[in-house]
Amino acid sequence: MRPLKKALRKLLPESLISAYHFSLAEIAAFLYRHPSRGMLVIAVTGTKGKSSVTEMAGAILEEARYETAILNSIREKIGPWTRKNAMRMSMPGRFYLQNFLSKAYRAECDAVILEMTSEGVKQHRHRGIALDALIFTNLAPEHIESHGSLRAYADAKFQIGKALVRSKKGERIMVANADDAESARYLALPVEKSLPFSLEHAKPWRASAGGGFFTFHGEKITVHLPGEFSLKNALAAATLTHAIGVDTKTIARAIGKITKIPGRAERIEAGQNFDVVVDYAHTPDSLTALYEAYKEKRKICVLGATGGGRDKWKRPVMGEIADTYCDVVIATNEDPYDEDPRDIVDELVSGMKRAPEIIMDRREAISRAFEIALSWSKGRPLDTARGNQNGIAVLITGKGTDPTIQGKGGSSIPWSDAAVAKEELEKRSETNI
Repeated sequence: MRPLKKALRKLLPESLISAYHFSLAEIAAFLYRHPSRGMLVIAVTGTKGKSSVTEMAGAILEEARYETAILNSIREKIGPWTRKNAMRMSMPGRFYLQNFLSKAYRAECDAVILEMTSEGVKQHRHRGIALDALIFTNLAPEHIESHGSLRAYADAKFQIGKALVRSKKGERIMVANADDAESARYLALPVEKSLPFSLEHAKPWRASAGGGFFTFHGEKITVHLPGEFSLKNALAAATLTHAIGVDTKTIARAIGKITKIPGRAERIEAGQNFDVVVDYAHTPDSLTALYEAYKEKRKICVLGATGGGRDKWKRPVMGEIADTYCDVVIATNEDPYDEDPRDIVDELVSGMKRAPEIIMDRREAISRAFEIALSWSKGRPLDTARGNQNGIAVLITGKGTDPTIQGKGGSSIPWSDAAVAKEELEKRSETNI
């Protein structure tokens, strides 16, 4: 079926393909009786932070006693039911989306929080969903080969803003990151509430590898996740939920309870005396933000690159960033698809001045990173008072919660960076840690 789809895409004009996807979206919404019209529906878009913001907004609404549904790249949740997102898609197909919304409606959910992507917009997956609110997190170069240019990528995302304008919901809310130049056109949309957010207006604030805080309408909000980017994500969620009526104390309480978001700067603990973090970071900006969060530490970085067949421009750039920030870089396989994985790694390495270790087996690469960390930390006690556990961090990036490694011809190997990291740490726990 895949080769046939690819062949048809090449043969058929783009306008006909677009009309086909648009029709399917409208049909799906009609067949499921437009369930989004009966619930509060919040969309989150941007290059980075979408999943984290959906999780944080969901946690705040649940603290405020809303019954919620969430669909993002981490999981699917309807009320108390939840399961991992095994589709490798943050924004699934139109019928799947409408079915999800229908189930949420029948489960009497008050609010639905959806991650929305530019790739989903290309296939009109956002159509037929009546939005109450949209959060725009940021824009950075991504999916350039798919969209044709950065401007085309930005325009695709902005279609979600236009969908908010088209929505016939009562009080539509637009929340956008004022520190991003692209936010201006989102905040200019003709909706009832347009709310910028920025750490500049959340002073005093502080961010570190161990967490931080910011000030929101006079309330101190404590964040137990690392880096400035975590504060920005929390501020986005706080701004939106406050706009729909949640009080600041409830917001602070909810965010203060979040100690991890799977695959997003997720700390892995197995009794080791150094930090281990699994993160989805798959763009130059997100990789830099993660490394900056751990700038006070000696870093051993396990780094893949972009998946095979897309965004090849990023590979040497990601290599250069790792070379700049990391004490040791271990280059490894990620999702080669139909490309030779060694070719991908060679392009990654081409951006580096220092020669990294190259270990193509991802488990072996993670194991080697722990071996180095153990040799650095041997005999040194934990320094938990400073929250830096010996000042050593192993940062494993690129896959986050991705459940598989994708290979040639559509093959896939079940995978979890977090699970593998924990297994490899536990192997060493009795003799080394």
